[in-house]
Amino acid sequence: MEKHDLTNFDVIILGAGGAGLMAAGVAGQRGKKVLVIDHAQEAGKKILISGGGRCNFTNINATTRFAQERYLSANPHFAKSALGRYTPRDFIALVDKYGISYHEKTLGQLFCDDSASQIVDMLLDECEFAENCGGSVDFSFGRPVHGVSHEDGQYHVSFGEHSANAPALIIATGGPSIPKMGASGFAYDVARQFGLKIIEPRPALVPFTLGGEDVLFRELSGISADVEAICGKTKFREAALLTHKGLSGPAILQISSYWKHGDVVHINFWPDHPKGHLKAAKREVPQSHIKKILSEDLSDRLAETLAKEIGEWRNLADLTDKFLEEIEAKIRAWPFTPNGTEGFAKAEVTIGGISTDELSQKTMEAKKMPGLYCIGEAVDVTGWLGGYNFQWAWASGVAAGQAV
Repeated sequence: MEKHDLTNFDVIILGAGGAGLMAAGVAGQRGKKVLVIDHAQEAGKKILISGGGRCNFTNINATTRFAQERYLSANPHFAKSALGRYTPRDFIALVDKYGISYHEKTLGQLFCDDSASQIVDMLLDECEFAENCGGSVDFSFGRPVHGVSHEDGQYHVSFGEHSANAPALIIATGGPSIPKMGASGFAYDVARQFGLKIIEPRPALVPFTLGGEDVLFRELSGISADVEAICGKTKFREAALLTHKGLSGPAILQISSYWKHGDVVHINFWPDHPKGHLKAAKREVPQSHIKKILSEDLSDRLAETLAKEIGEWRNLADLTDKFLEEIEAKIRAWPFTPNGTEGFAKAEVTIGGISTDELSQKTMEAKKMPGLYCIGEAVDVTGWLGGYNFQWAWASGVAAGQAV
């Protein structure tokens, strides 16, 4: 609208994040007249802050092979169709086309070498290229949406002092995580308006808060350790960080998506050692003690705190093998009972959202509302930490962009 000042479009997209921009570029290059509306002053704000400003733009493992395991949803099969038709390799090819250099960190995570702004610029350039394909993508920034309605096969959107119409509407406004950036439950409000069910949203990839007896670990704020975080049958092996409020770090953020209030989270502080490590240490260094053995892998302060909680300061030689087995069992499954999380304010993404039962897994179109599409984080599909959610944004955006 900034360029053409039109009222009638083929597609209106609410949200200029990753999913919305991807859908806009794909639809525009198919010759569609597209309008993207966002209340923010610029596109891709969440992209810009992601990955420490370098954008973990995909994960090479975000494929159909791992979809059921690494994407959480009431329907764990839903994401497979879109992910199968637009893969990490497809997005990497786009990144390569624009000459953006990148590197792989751990566990298949791909980051820009330079800046996340390169990804935003790339997506905007893809939208601009629509002009060469007989289409167009116009943007309206800084204008909140006041109302959405549907009549005579047209969606009518009023925003700022303007209004626009289109036979297709794409909801791409994300979930309520990181409200300081303007995130809200707006997508759910629009979906409910048209009769779509919502799976109760909750914070995901979020730090835990601790209280009660666990408060003593707050004194260790800033200390990290390579651990295995366990909740039920789910385990994640990465770093954990002790904070002044509780627990954070990649392992904790990952396990938080599987945690529900009242669950106990266990931390294995010895993920690299085989069982029987203490008994072996007793044979090799019998005059040593628990704190000394712990400090070989953990910071001195953390080792001292754990040893103090265990309450054992005698030499290993003075302890029975059975007692050492009991101590080791606790070190391998140290229980923490979070009293909550730091909420949507610190959550990287949202679990829940627009029910996948309402949508076509191929096109992302609402089954009961022709022309209405829901993509990205607004939908009840939530990936692991490490580029999985961006790949869902790209894949679901492409699915809708090809269908409108």
